Amino acid sequence: MVKLGASGKLDRRELTRALFEDRGDLLVVAGLGAPAWDITAVGDGPQNLPLWGGMGGAAMIGLGLALAQPDKTVLVLTGDGEMLMGIGSLATIAHQAPKNLSIVVQDNEHYGETGMQETATRQGTDLVKMAEGAGIRNTMLVTEPGQVPALKAAIHKKDGPLFAVAKIDPATLPLVLPPREGAILQARMREHLLGPAAHLA
Repeated sequence: MVKLGASGKLDRRELTRALFEDRGDLLVVAGLGAPAWDITAVGDGPQNLPLWGGMGGAAMIGLGLALAQPDKTVLVLTGDGEMLMGIGSLATIAHQAPKNLSIVVQDNEHYGETGMQETATRQGTDLVKMAEGAGIRNTMLVTEPGQVPALKAAIHKKDGPLFAVAKIDPATLPLVLPPREGAILQARMREHLLGPAAHLA
């Protein structure tokens, strides 16, 4: 069971751990900052693509991966600030409609990497409604630990695209950093998907 933080909202790292449990073929793209640290903390490996930059691009990278690997389950785990910056991507994702793509936004209502300034979600901006307005029909708002199993099941059902917002505690957690070199991160996932000679292709 995912714990609640001091604010009464979900512990983000425990949420990530729950989504990674028995992950099967799950490929994960993590937006820069906390989501990248979290996927590394709960299980780094070639199935993960943690981003060190390109703020606003996580959802579109996930879309490309989902279209290129239609037999795999693809999860984009990102934050509210990153998603707000790339909000236009939701229209393209709705239009392309890959069934194997899920986007889960860890919404702490702050820019955690730059000083905890408030994001627009703190002022009432509703990312779920924005996704629905873009044309994504399968959406969820997760605020309670008991909803996490349903979120996980929806990710693996491949009836997407799925867009979910999980309201998380804004606590600062210990950093667990992935490899810093982007070329290494993309190369290891490419090799994982295409085989050891993929770098020669």
